[in-house]
Amino acid sequence: MSRRSALLRTAVAGVALAALALSGCAASAEPESGDSSEVSDDAYVTPGTLTIATGDIAYEPYVIDDDPSSGEGFEAAIAYAIADKLGFAPDDVEWVRTSFEAAIAPGPKNFDFNIQQYTITDERKQAVDFSSPYYAASQAIVAVEGGAADGVDSIDGLKGLTIGAMAGSTSAQTLEEVVEPDVAPQLFGSNEDVVAALNAGQIDAFVIDLPTAFLATSVYIENSFIVGELPAGGIADEWGVVLSKDSPLTESVSAAIDELREDGTLAAITDEWLGAGQGVTLLQ
Repeated sequence: MSRRSALLRTAVAGVALAALALSGCAASAEPESGDSSEVSDDAYVTPGTLTIATGDIAYEPYVIDDDPSSGEGFEAAIAYAIADKLGFAPDDVEWVRTSFEAAIAPGPKNFDFNIQQYTITDERKQAVDFSSPYYAASQAIVAVEGGAADGVDSIDGLKGLTIGAMAGSTSAQTLEEVVEPDVAPQLFGSNEDVVAALNAGQIDAFVIDLPTAFLATSVYIENSFIVGELPAGGIADEWGVVLSKDSPLTESVSAAIDELREDGTLAAITDEWLGAGQGVTLLQ
């Protein structure tokens, strides 16, 4: 396909594939497969249709050209692989859009599951369900050449900088708990706002997941570079799809993801869209 080209592979080259935990959702009667026949039609937002949500704007490499229905991109491909395991043909999948925060807020949902790089956390589990993880990501620092972060090679060197992140994200949590900056972090409503702040000189650098950092520095932000990768610091960054709290679909979706991991599909999708290769400096 046209965009699955050298540009995308270069943009995400260097992403180290993270090992996924083999955890699943505990239940007394765990399904042997994720087939949709194990769940009644009224469990779905629209009977006979699998309604999947992604972000208001879905970015590469997760969704190509902001068109999840194409199945092109890391998360778009995973979504259709899950759909297949659940027994849905591509034509039976309907896409909707949500903001990042709205999807994990308490209350009814307009989707069966939502996929947009959601880190599984105990706090979020109070309001929504999560599937088994489909990916584990590390966090990285991005900055512009010639700026205050240029030449920084340690976490101590970051402490005096003004660093941004998206509010409510693992990036923001990593910034506060791992970097522990001396200057108050600048938190924004979206990653677009974070990038705009960097370009406007309002922040010296920002934290984002490593796959997106590779893409941002290669394609979206001129004269930018990855300062380094941040240690996890005890913050697990395993991504799962979001479902409504106590959803009858949670077990089946988790079983589908577990099967995709076991049969090698997850690894193949990850390798295709996020690549493998040289890493970046791990800041200490």
